[in-house]
Amino acid sequence: MYNGTVEIKAIAREPGSRSKVAVAARQPGIDPVGACVGLRGIRIQNIVSELNSEKIDVIEWHADTPAFVAKALSPAQVVKVDTNEEEKTAKVVVPDRQLSLAIGKEGQNARLAAKLTGWRIDIQALSVYRQEEAERLALEEEERAAAAAAAPPEPEVEIVSEPDLVPVIAEPELEPVLAELPAADQLEIPVEPVPVAAPVEYVIEEPVAVGAGVEKRQVRFAEEILTDIRDGKKKVKGKRDGQREEEEAARAPKKAQRRQRVYFEDDEEEEYEDILRRIK
Repeated sequence: MYNGTVEIKAIAREPGSRSKVAVAARQPGIDPVGACVGLRGIRIQNIVSELNSEKIDVIEWHADTPAFVAKALSPAQVVKVDTNEEEKTAKVVVPDRQLSLAIGKEGQNARLAAKLTGWRIDIQALSVYRQEEAERLALEEEERAAAAAAAPPEPEVEIVSEPDLVPVIAEPELEPVLAELPAADQLEIPVEPVPVAAPVEYVIEEPVAVGAGVEKRQVRFAEEILTDIRDGKKKVKGKRDGQREEEEAARAPKKAQRRQRVYFEDDEEEEYEDILRRIK
């Protein structure tokens, strides 16, 4: 303060009891409250001893009125501040548990804050403030509804859209063409001779019997074909065996021993292949 770094803006005091001092810094970056209190409160403690243990509250000054009022009510916490510039009144809302601390002993804290700020301060609990706000909103809603019911109904304005204007295009005049056409008796229409169609002779064909001259195919099974093939092979083998016996009998001596006859039959696969070839 001696060097002019910190400035005292306002003081509110009740001698011998309590004082509130608002200070502000003239240079940026300086804490005015810390500069006045000192390290661990050494500076302010010397002043308190000189004033016979009078309580001193050092607060920071603000150009904004709601913020300054909230600081002036310290050490109480403030929820909301509503100010009225015309009446110079400030309505302060604090939590319910902070109400007694904001008012102070015998209203001392509220009185000192009002003197320090120069505003009339009205302190209110948060629960009471919410109740009043709800009643106020309900009353405004009722007044709005009553005003709407009493007001005459507004006339309905019917908006008629204008028809789109379509430009009228004049049709070209048709010149008479009948005069150019020749008369009906003057028209020459070529007549082409119509060829006479030759008489058509209708020939009625006799129905042909379906079964006449057509041999009916017989259905044969594979077993019958296989039996015929085997019989034919046996006949051929018998003839061949007889010829062989005659030739051998002619060549062999009279006392030659009789050879044992051995018959060889073809495999079933060759017979099955012969059957397939014949069927195809």
